[in-house]
Amino acid sequence: MSRSRAPLVAGAAVAVAAAVTLTVVVWPDDSGPGTQNSGSASARTSASPSPTRSYPLSTAPRTIPAVREHTAARGPGWKPSKDSAVVAADPALTDEAKLLAKELKIGYRGEKSPRSGDVELALASSGKGDPESYTLRTEGNQVTISGPGQAGVFYGTRTLKQSLNADDTVPEGVVQDTPDRPQRGLNLDIARKHYSAEWIEDRLREMADLKLNQLGLHFSDDQAFRIESDSHPEVVSEEHLTKAEVRRILKLAQSLHITVVGEIDSPGHLGAVLRAHPDLQLRNTQGVARQGAIDISKEESAKIVDDLLKEYAELFPGDWFHVGADEYQALTVSSPRASYPQLAAAAVEKYGDGATVQDLAEGWLNDRAAVIRKAEKIPKAWNDGFFSGGTVTADKGIEVEYWTGKEIGARPPQDYLAEGRDVINLNDEYLYYVLGEPNDFTYPTGKRIYEQWTPFVLRGTEPVPERYSKQILGGRFAVWGDFPNAQTQAQVAEGIRMPLNAVSQKLWDPREPKLTWAQFQQLADETG
Repeated sequence: MSRSRAPLVAGAAVAVAAAVTLTVVVWPDDSGPGTQNSGSASARTSASPSPTRSYPLSTAPRTIPAVREHTAARGPGWKPSKDSAVVAADPALTDEAKLLAKELKIGYRGEKSPRSGDVELALASSGKGDPESYTLRTEGNQVTISGPGQAGVFYGTRTLKQSLNADDTVPEGVVQDTPDRPQRGLNLDIARKHYSAEWIEDRLREMADLKLNQLGLHFSDDQAFRIESDSHPEVVSEEHLTKAEVRRILKLAQSLHITVVGEIDSPGHLGAVLRAHPDLQLRNTQGVARQGAIDISKEESAKIVDDLLKEYAELFPGDWFHVGADEYQALTVSSPRASYPQLAAAAVEKYGDGATVQDLAEGWLNDRAAVIRKAEKIPKAWNDGFFSGGTVTADKGIEVEYWTGKEIGARPPQDYLAEGRDVINLNDEYLYYVLGEPNDFTYPTGKRIYEQWTPFVLRGTEPVPERYSKQILGGRFAVWGDFPNAQTQAQVAEGIRMPLNAVSQKLWDPREPKLTWAQFQQLADETG
């Protein structure tokens, strides 16, 4: 045999051996074609694959809020590797894909087909269903997150992120998830206590991971007016957010699928505005001013408030704006007509004989709501600005933000619901974090919210009938700055952390949670 032919013979032997190996791997039970020519028994034995690893059925990802449905499967699940990347099947999901890649410290490959080890974000082809719903499928060392809308896909990425934080893996199987209530969030009083833009941005990131989608900003009150104004710069407090800072907050919120709802409360809680315009202050027959109350019999009062509403309705791009309407002090005296005859006269002039100061206040609410509607937004107002038994009634399209049943002429939440009104739950029994704990308030605990509260518990501790479910649009946990120095910004952040976790769980799925409070607390530490 010549030296030149030896490599050819050896190469042929290798080729035969390779053919034998492939045959045995594909048909390990010798039932496939070609096994009769597969060579010796020893060759077949050495080529047999190792036994397939057996996996137990997976369990649902551990997240807050908990996923509502998980179909278990057998498999190793998914975790990122050095070769993993995030891909977007639709350019509309580019921002969500880039954010996830940054958070997981893996690559972003754009609109490419997914490879083994990748996460793919996709919009459902039908486009039907709740835009906040999503499906997360983990199989074959890939994760696919899809949904009818960008928000739902984003929430799927929050589930993936939390699962990795808690357990270093995303379980095999399919998650199908959707929120129970469309409005879920935090309400922040930045008028009484100033918060930095950076602090607010940190809260937005925490909210997003909890799948909360609404931040209310109460930025005008007796103590201060906290956002830069072009129409009335004279009302702005020295310590305030610039519009550039607000736009930065709004940009971040939009990227996290959170709507920021601005609020200018009137005709009460206008002390900061009235310090610059004392001629508009409400005064009784003895000339005594009522704190924070504007004289709604004066045309100039409506003009300045409407100027501000128009300015900030344009600044805030979301679907809602809050017009306040609570605690108008003219209505807290024994005889509003006797104490404020100018208001009584204006009511009769505008609404006819028999109209009262209450009607004038209700008409004020409707007029401010009309300004917001003209800006193509949905108006919100506090429940104690909606009255009964008068000549004027509040427009049905104003969303009721129910917070208290302790006001003068208090009405139970069923009254608003029976009138066909939509209601948002801010029950002060569970959801009010009032700095300094005045007026018998105590700092709410996540444990109490988690174990006792549901969206149906609008007032006190008793739920309203479930037949009103469709009218209860959601809820927000509210932070109020009555004594602003009672806590630092850091203390507020820590104090509201677990209540927000609990609110997130109960608004996403109001059923009784499966975890004990201690287990839920531990999970919050692991996922956060």
